[in-house]
Amino acid sequence: MTATSRNNLNLRGLKSPRLRVAPSVLAADFGRLEEEIRRVEEGGADLLHLDIMDGHFVPNISFGVPVIEKLRPISKLFFDTHLMIAEPARYAEAFVQAGADLITFHIEVRDDPRRVIDAIRRTGAGVGVSLKPGTPADAVFDILPLVDLVLVMTVEPGFGGQSYMPEMETKIDALRPRLRPDQRLEVDGGIDATTAPRTVRVGADTLVAGSSIFGQPDSVAAMNAIRSAAERVLRP
Repeated sequence: MTATSRNNLNLRGLKSPRLRVAPSVLAADFGRLEEEIRRVEEGGADLLHLDIMDGHFVPNISFGVPVIEKLRPISKLFFDTHLMIAEPARYAEAFVQAGADLITFHIEVRDDPRRVIDAIRRTGAGVGVSLKPGTPADAVFDILPLVDLVLVMTVEPGFGGQSYMPEMETKIDALRPRLRPDQRLEVDGGIDATTAPRTVRVGADTLVAGSSIFGQPDSVAAMNAIRSAAERVLRP
């Protein structure tokens, strides 16, 4: 199954629903990974967030292509794959072949961002761009028309369980008016039922949550609490 057909099967690209919750596999119990993923998928997760770290671009190592290959047959969820690696253009095709539906790279990498976008587009996958907390919103303004998603990190990338950085809300607010209706604005880092509404209020529509879902006794209840809290902000 190609990335394009998986997109059509699951979310028809990146246009709906209005608000999405993405459990982050990094916080799951890897000894029970299939069980963990099936639980949140059956509980209504919109997509699955996969954090890939190489120990160079960020000071941590997570998992790579072989894990995604094993996860793809057990889940029909959209695989939202965040490459926190130094050479995203070099490895994009391997991740898409393994099962990634969308590849997000960091604007801070040394590669020319347009070259990275072209490399990802050639695979048939969606394209996202991410910003670290210290990177201003205007660093991605020139390439916004070329991507499907913008990911604002609300913690320093590399390790889960960090505290939400409220000062990132001004960045989210600056990006939202520049995005088309079919582009998504994602946030990742310290997202829970308390912080999610704050990000949605300033324009976020895709919420990545790790320890606040998988680290809880009832992951589905925790996920739905985040969704409910965020949806209350959207009600007229």
